[in-house]
Amino acid sequence: MQVKSRHHLRADAVSELETALAEQLGVDMDADTYEKVELDGSEFDIVLVDDEPAVVYINGAPFLTVRGANDYPPERRIVTVDAGAISFVSDGADVMRPGITEATDDIAEGDLVAIAEENHGKVLAIGRARTSGDDMAGEEGKVVDSIHHVGDELYEFSV
Repeated sequence: MQVKSRHHLRADAVSELETALAEQLGVDMDADTYEKVELDGSEFDIVLVDDEPAVVYINGAPFLTVRGANDYPPERRIVTVDAGAISFVSDGADVMRPGITEATDDIAEGDLVAIAEENHGKVLAIGRARTSGDDMAGEEGKVVDSIHHVGDELYEFSV
């Protein structure tokens, strides 16, 4: 991933970003620096929060990266998976109903979600919900499409 451009966000853009993440995820970001990084040949733009890639823009909407979600744990839009799903989700697999132990009821179809493991609450991936949170657990079917996961190019990005 090559950096196309990099610039500090203006105060109004920082305020919009913080408000969006607070409303979506219940996250209170209070950082010193916010820098937007546009990547060449990537569908993502990243925001470095105190020099760490903590926020990613997906289709123009801000959401936490995996590293960002572990630094600023979300309170909403969380799908929790069991130990059997960890290796699959960490490798970028979509999330299937049988691996889900819990999903917050604030998730609507199409929402971006953080996918966490049940034992320590660490976020393993970011995905897009195919169904509402109250319909996620069950016997069969794919319910979250993986977008970004531990070990992918975005996770490994550094400046």
